[in-house]
Amino acid sequence: MALRQLIGLIAPPLCAACGAGAGSLEPLCAHCRRELRWLDAAVVAPSGVPLWAPVAYEGPARGLVRALKFRGAARAEETMAAQIAANAPPGTLGRGHLVPVPLHPRRLRVRGFNQAERLAAGVAARAGMDVADCLERTGPSATQVGRDRSERLVAPHGTVRVRPAAGVPRRAILVDDVVTTGGTLAACAAALLEAGATDVTAIAYARTPGR
Repeated sequence: MALRQLIGLIAPPLCAACGAGAGSLEPLCAHCRRELRWLDAAVVAPSGVPLWAPVAYEGPARGLVRALKFRGAARAEETMAAQIAANAPPGTLGRGHLVPVPLHPRRLRVRGFNQAERLAAGVAARAGMDVADCLERTGPSATQVGRDRSERLVAPHGTVRVRPAAGVPRRAILVDDVVTTGGTLAACAAALLEAGATDVTAIAYARTPGR
């Protein structure tokens, strides 16, 4: 019996959103899966970067994002990547390279991984694409908690750059777990375009409704 199956027998998996029992292959219970708010194929452009995401950042989707971001939950990562790849509108994936939104080195040391990088790898495996991990964050790390929308939009600018000697794809598809204001996407897109990219779009698992 695999170690993961044995652990599942001893401590049954719990729903990432409500804490109830969940299936061994699912991060959400059946009730929370039904409560996900699916978005249509429309592309939005927060801060000027074309973006598509399959679900709204609310309810159970917040639980999945937290499970990936703060616990590194493999089931959350697999489900989020699968839902992006399965529901992406025609033309969203397939051409170009997936570029993970970078995590500040200080947060990376604490967390131990970049959730956007993991999500990009999962989508790439399902869509037959390559990942170009070519961006990095520099400068002081500042939390976004407590900032208003205008501050959130301004704060990321000037803190994202292309890694020294890294190749930049001509068509870049930024990948993040969740998008709220879009300020970080704008900073990433600006860095890519300045370094030679000609087409920059973005995908995320969830986005704030109305943006």
